[in-house]
Amino acid sequence: MVESNNKNRVERKAHTTRCRFCNEPLTDIFVDLGMSPLSNSYLKASELDQAERFFPLTAMVCSSCYLVQLKVYESPEEIFSDYAYFSSYSDSWLEHARRYVEMVTHRFNISENSFVVELASNDGYLLKNFLSKNVPILGIEPAENVAQAAIEKGIPTLVEFFSKELAEELASQNRRADLIVANNVLAHVPDINSFVGGIKTLLKPEGVATLEFPHLLNLIRENEFDTIYHEHFSYLSFLAVRTIFDYHGMNIFDVDEIPTHGGSLRIYACHKNSSHEQQPSVRALHDKEISAGLDQLSTYYHFSQDVQQLKRDLLETLIRIKNEGKRIAGYGAAAKGNTLLNYCGVRTDIIDYVVDRNPNKAGKFLPGTHIPVKEVGTVREDKPDYLMILPWNLKEEIIDQNSFIRDWGGKFIIPIPHVHIVD
Repeated sequence: MVESNNKNRVERKAHTTRCRFCNEPLTDIFVDLGMSPLSNSYLKASELDQAERFFPLTAMVCSSCYLVQLKVYESPEEIFSDYAYFSSYSDSWLEHARRYVEMVTHRFNISENSFVVELASNDGYLLKNFLSKNVPILGIEPAENVAQAAIEKGIPTLVEFFSKELAEELASQNRRADLIVANNVLAHVPDINSFVGGIKTLLKPEGVATLEFPHLLNLIRENEFDTIYHEHFSYLSFLAVRTIFDYHGMNIFDVDEIPTHGGSLRIYACHKNSSHEQQPSVRALHDKEISAGLDQLSTYYHFSQDVQQLKRDLLETLIRIKNEGKRIAGYGAAAKGNTLLNYCGVRTDIIDYVVDRNPNKAGKFLPGTHIPVKEVGTVREDKPDYLMILPWNLKEEIIDQNSFIRDWGGKFIIPIPHVHIVD
């Protein structure tokens, strides 16, 4: 009865938006975050007095396959061709990549006789670890400015969007892969069938593909609504991803639950007729998601209420601090932070500026809120009373790097999964 009552409160869309995987009509809202700009569209000072484009940020859930997704308002070419995110500016992410390469090299006997392809290879942060082992590699990265950084490190990189068509072209050149790596990209592709179909095409008969992506179950449980933004077209449960790979003739034979990005999954996929044996982790995670209700629409309906409560709690905290005459700065000009700030309506009347280690962002302004982005050294010079950590998934690393703010009584604000202050 709960599901039926909740369903009556869910707005039914009159238009015929369809699921990007199974093509069923999308009628059920997961969460509505209002209107928002593209979260990585940082502004120059000369652009501040120009019109800025905002798009609906409404995530829908498919009632058939349970894929949570956004409608495509802007093409991937527009979003990713000149991208502001460089993976190499996070020490903990670099270490995560290094450990992954050590693990996968040992487990699947990756050697100088293997061929490794990474999809969305960014600035070569991961492939450089294979390069140092003399393993033949290829990066595929659509953002030309980011790909150039990899090429300068000696990492062969195609400036392309990965698709089934590109996979067929590479396969025809006898460039099929023993290992395909795709970290935090599956959510970024609007044509998920072409992407997964391309992985199958490019993979050797006994090859392995590993993909990492934020886990929808953690997004729901930990109130991680700020990971929803237009660059992320899909939000992935194990149930949905397993269905997609099965449809394309691939078997997920193992899965790891990992702590990155607030809780992610790493799946291991192969051709259905390969010799890789399914591990107990697959059934265990399937059962975990069923127990959590990820096969029930009522689970998805309740999320909006939690998001609205967090918004009220955050605004109450920030307003109280400002009314006490204190100053607040932000750390990390992160995409997730832009979703949070725009949804909550937090602008320069609350946060004076945001600092970021990426020099490509310093001197620019956050989309929508127009909060200025400054170099990290500004915190030590300016001595704000509070530092709000926007990439909360890196909070331990950021608190350690900025522990000096305690010298003047500075404190940290962590907004997710619930608002709390760290002395």
